[in-house]
Amino acid sequence: MSPIAIKTIQFFLSLSLLIVLHELGHFIPAKLFKTRVEKFYLFFDVKFSLFKKKIGETVYGIGWLPLGGYVKIAGMIDESMDTEAMKEEPKPWEFRSKPAWQRLIIMLGGVTVNFILAVIIYIGMAYSYGEQYIPADSLKDGFLVTEKNIGDELGIKTGDLIVAVDGEKVEKFSSLPLEIINGNTITIQRDGRTFDQEIPVDFIATLLEDEDKARFLSLRTPFVVREIPEDSPNLNSGLKEKDEVIAVNGQSVIYQDEIVPILEENKGKKVELTVKRDGKTIPIEAQVTNEGKLGVFAGYNSFDEYAENGYFKIEKVKYSFLESIPAGIDKGVSTLSGYVKQMKKIFNPSTGAYKGVGGFAAIGGLFPDGWDWPAFWSATAFISIILAFMNILPIPALDGGHVMFLLYEMITGRKPSDKFLEYAQITGFFLLIALLLFANGNDLYKWLFK
Repeated sequence: MSPIAIKTIQFFLSLSLLIVLHELGHFIPAKLFKTRVEKFYLFFDVKFSLFKKKIGETVYGIGWLPLGGYVKIAGMIDESMDTEAMKEEPKPWEFRSKPAWQRLIIMLGGVTVNFILAVIIYIGMAYSYGEQYIPADSLKDGFLVTEKNIGDELGIKTGDLIVAVDGEKVEKFSSLPLEIINGNTITIQRDGRTFDQEIPVDFIATLLEDEDKARFLSLRTPFVVREIPEDSPNLNSGLKEKDEVIAVNGQSVIYQDEIVPILEENKGKKVELTVKRDGKTIPIEAQVTNEGKLGVFAGYNSFDEYAENGYFKIEKVKYSFLESIPAGIDKGVSTLSGYVKQMKKIFNPSTGAYKGVGGFAAIGGLFPDGWDWPAFWSATAFISIILAFMNILPIPALDGGHVMFLLYEMITGRKPSDKFLEYAQITGFFLLIALLLFANGNDLYKWLFK
């Protein structure tokens, strides 16, 4: 099966699960408060349905337009725009007849379920898989800046350590790029001194110019010969697998990034390597290619070998079931907090972050090319967080819009008129369509021109 097909299947499986559970978040409290639910739909049934069946007073169905789902609650102005029913006298089983606090619970049910679902997934992942990460402060000689132009923009260089973002200590190396994207200030350790550096306001725009360079930080690794190909100019030079290069032409080196510029200066020439082998140092004359390479594959076979040789540490954490609960809650809260920070950047035009807003293609890209359950559940939990946040925004036609009007009613004691709610719903609907077109237009632009 092709990678695109696998991604598509995972996307629709995840989306269907999240939509059904979100709508159950509205459906269950509505039923508990004896409010009639006329429809419960996965996807939208514009003009026709792929499947529908009436059970009791509710029609359950699957629509053909996969832009979401909905429950049609009697006596409520929603996606169906059934204004005719609103002209009749309110019935006891209708949404509009219920106390404001009950209506508020019904409207908050969807986003609540989405957040709880994400937390449950994170708890399950913590319990099932544990956690493995490289502590950021364990990189003994800092990190490697793989994209110099991005490093210059940020004010960092190879060998630096970023110890904090916005005053918060950086715990995991893997989370550092995202923390920088969400942050405003970084704290750098360089040559024994520590100082703060402002993150440029338009730093995200710089990254978006070439998204392949978004992971601009990497681990510094030694030049350890892993494999010598048959066509290597140094096949018979005396180099052997597991040799560690510690000097070139008498110049001491530790990391690959220190060797690269020396080889560049000696393209097409021979160089004197000093390698460490079985505790001994051995001189070897090696040929540098015209491209400034030695023609060998370098690096250890696993991260564990780097850790065993003291280049960095690897923390491996296993959680009991009870320990996984606070770990999952913390992951859910931190993921939501990080997403809120990203949205703040998006709504600030000067950051240029709005250029990175994506639609269905971007969401589909969160899933792996192959069947990888940890990656699938991680992506599903993240999308659930996104749905919770986006739906609670105070935009008419979203849950947050209904919540906003309900809070207004509860505070002022005055209920907005049905006509006002109708116009607000229409306005919100067109706003959502515009956002949808913008997000998916960004996806199309990237596909065509990047």
